[in-house]
Amino acid sequence: MPSEKVLKEKQEIVHDISEKLSTSKGIIFADYRGLSVEQDTELRKALRKAGVNYRVVKNTLTRIAANNIGLAELEPFLKGPTAMAFSQDDPVIPAKIMNEYANKYENLKLKAGLVEGKIIGVDQIKSLADLPSKDVLIAQVLGGMKAPITGLVNVLNANIRGLVIALNAIAEKKEKAEA
Repeated sequence: MPSEKVLKEKQEIVHDISEKLSTSKGIIFADYRGLSVEQDTELRKALRKAGVNYRVVKNTLTRIAANNIGLAELEPFLKGPTAMAFSQDDPVIPAKIMNEYANKYENLKLKAGLVEGKIIGVDQIKSLADLPSKDVLIAQVLGGMKAPITGLVNVLNANIRGLVIALNAIAEKKEKAEA
């Protein structure tokens, strides 16, 4: 029987994992077995730089946390060593980085993902990773909204330009007639 102190620590870990599972926009679960220290360090650095948290979790505690918040379907993916990359802001960033490094290092195996409370498989993680980032999507939307306005400005300018050309032609004609 575990001591009271150990039990309390495990309960805190379960609570922390439950909170991460329920509040994160995107989580990617992966098997990191076989990564070298250098590879793991490089992965962690890339995740940290992008604002994504990464931690190795115990499957039993993660399973308990998932069951506590109604994500029992996550259980089949919690076998073998499990690392969890999660973002509070953007569901695409962890998928992009984890997919990139899974392609780069064959020992990093994606298991499953959780996007805003929905479990996704490896194929869906790869599809999510192929999406442009949030900033690029916003820029594309703004560019699409700007195009009709720019077109209208060009049409209005063309009419004014035409009027200016016609007035210049008349002015030149009058100058030639007076000369």
